[in-house]
Amino acid sequence: MNSGAEAVETALKLARRWGYDKKNIPDNEALIVCCEGNFHGRTITIVSLSSDPDAYGGYGPYTPGFVRIPYNDVPALEKVLKEHGPRIAGFLVEPIQGEAGVFVPDDGYVKRCYDLCKEHNVLFMADEVQTGIARTGKRICCDHEGVHPDILILGKAISGGVLPVSAVLSNNDIMLTIKPGEHGSTFGGFPLACKVAHAALKVVEDEKLAEKAAYLGQIVRDFLKAIPSDRIQSVRGKGLLNAIIINPKEGKEAWDVCLALAKNGVLAKPTHRHIIRLAPPLVIKESQLIHALEIIRKTILSLDE
Repeated sequence: MNSGAEAVETALKLARRWGYDKKNIPDNEALIVCCEGNFHGRTITIVSLSSDPDAYGGYGPYTPGFVRIPYNDVPALEKVLKEHGPRIAGFLVEPIQGEAGVFVPDDGYVKRCYDLCKEHNVLFMADEVQTGIARTGKRICCDHEGVHPDILILGKAISGGVLPVSAVLSNNDIMLTIKPGEHGSTFGGFPLACKVAHAALKVVEDEKLAEKAAYLGQIVRDFLKAIPSDRIQSVRGKGLLNAIIINPKEGKEAWDVCLALAKNGVLAKPTHRHIIRLAPPLVIKESQLIHALEIIRKTILSLDE
C-alpha cells in the first residue's frame, strides 16, 4: 500500500476475513479489540477506534465492530477475551503509543497480551508504522519481547522517507483468506517504491541502524534527565523515539517550548499540550545529536530565567 492508514485498513480486513473463514465467527459479528489512546490513522473506520475527540469528532456515524480497552492493562484484555472471545478476531495494538506521547507500556505487556491472544485463538496485530524498522533499537519494537505478531503493520520508515510505502506482513493461513482480485489499490505494489523500500531496508541492516538507535537513545534520555529544570516532569522512550513531559509553568506549555526550540534551530512536535516528541533521523551523527540536545538544554533553561 502507500500510507499507514491503508495498511491498518488492510490488516482489519484480513483479521475479519480470517475470523469468518478460519475461526467460524458468525457473519457480521466479528469484533476487534483496540486500545484507548491509540492512533492508527485518519480514515472513517480507523477514527471509529479512537478515543481522541480531535481525531473522531464530527465524522460519525462510526464503524461498528470494535471494543476499546485501556492501554497497558493486561487484565482488561483478559476480561474482554473471556467475555467475547469466540467473536473476537484480533487485538490491534501499538507496542509503544507514539501519537499519545511516546507512551511506553510496562515491561512484558506486549508478551502477556500476545500469550492471551494465543490462548483465545485471537490474532495479535501490531501496528508498527511509527515504531518499526529500527526506530526503537530493534528491527521492530515487538522484538524487544520476542513477540512475532500474527499481523505486522509497517509504513513510514520502510522507504527511508523517499516514497510512500506501507505493508502488512502475515503468514499464508491468514493472508490467503483474501483471494486474488478481492483487494488492491491503484499504486499498491508500485515497483519503484518497492525497489526504494528494498534499498532502504538494506541500509538499515548494513549500517546497523537498530543498534545505533539503541545506543543514541540512551544518550538522549540520560542527557535530558540531567537537565536541572522543574519544567521537565519526566523523560521516556525507547531507542530514538523519545518524549519530554513538560510541567506547564508561567503559562507556557509544550507548544511554547517547541516554538522556542524552533527559533534556536531544533524542530520538535508537541502533542496533548504537555508532551514533546523527539524522533531524530536514524542516520544522525552522535555529534549532531549532542548539538541538538545542547540546544534543548539551553532553551529550557533560558525559559526558566
